[in-house]
Amino acid sequence: MSAAQSSLSRAQPAAGPHPILLRIAELRAWLFLVLLLVFFECWARIAYGSTFVFSVPTLQSISIYAVAPLLLALGSTFVIISGGIDLSIGFIMGLSAVVAAHTANLMGTSMPPFPAMLVGIAAGVAVATIPGYINGLLISKLRVPPFIGTLGMYGVARGIAYLLAGGTTVPVSNGWFAALGNGRFYGVPVVVIVAALFLILMHYLLSQTRFGQHTYAIGASEQAALRAGINVSRHTRKLYVLSAVCAGIGGVLYAARFTAGAAQAGEPLLLDSIAAVVIGGASLFGGSGSISGTLAGALVIAVIQFGLVYINVEPFWQFVSVGVVIIVSVLVDQAQRSIAGGRRS
Repeated sequence: MSAAQSSLSRAQPAAGPHPILLRIAELRAWLFLVLLLVFFECWARIAYGSTFVFSVPTLQSISIYAVAPLLLALGSTFVIISGGIDLSIGFIMGLSAVVAAHTANLMGTSMPPFPAMLVGIAAGVAVATIPGYINGLLISKLRVPPFIGTLGMYGVARGIAYLLAGGTTVPVSNGWFAALGNGRFYGVPVVVIVAALFLILMHYLLSQTRFGQHTYAIGASEQAALRAGINVSRHTRKLYVLSAVCAGIGGVLYAARFTAGAAQAGEPLLLDSIAAVVIGGASLFGGSGSISGTLAGALVIAVIQFGLVYINVEPFWQFVSVGVVIIVSVLVDQAQRSIAGGRRS
């Protein structure tokens, strides 16, 4: 082989996988959701002679299951895309639920129920911004690693929430709160409508605004974002406040749905929310992810949780199933990144 031919062969990129395979990897959450639905539909028809997918009560139950982890996951999507992590959102959600319940009860003694509910909602969301802003300060100004900073805030928010709740739940004696959490509009649960509207807002914020572009840029390369003129420190604070606000809204809806605020409201949802983001295709290394993927991830978890109950499997298998899906998703993400790096090389 001549020197020219040898140089030409070295210059040609190595043949990579077909683009369709990469597209399948990107859409893995939606494909896995379809497979789950097909599995449970077949099981329902064979074992029970009924339908799973085409049952309105089933779809309503799955959507309600998905609301709380989805709201937490929406904020986590922004943080994870930026290359961070927020472990405090579970107890920020509980803190918000307790404050919303206390405020609605207190205001209910001096004003009509509807304004009292609005004040309770505002207080629950507002109090969530405080730990969110502190998280942002710790990470952006004091350079505390996100894992450590938010883990510390996890403990702080947990203790304050339990102190405010007196170690128990706080019943809400406001009829409007109950209507918000358990009411239906043309057969659709109100909490699902609220979550859908917030989902659309977050999708627009991430995909159509400069705020979203800066989030991707920071996750891809913080140094490059700084050279591009992005105020990384200020943007990071905004991201953790946004994550806390999403948790606050989740706490308010929890208090509305169960007509009680509980400090531990979001504790079991922390894993589910992060899992939804990872299953949805976001990379834990930062720089990639989408709201639509997070929605698919939240639905995957909700279908697993409801489906296993539907087929009479012990609920503890939910943790095993979600854990396996997380591991598989991370492995697919690593393979996808390796393939993409090889194609660029």
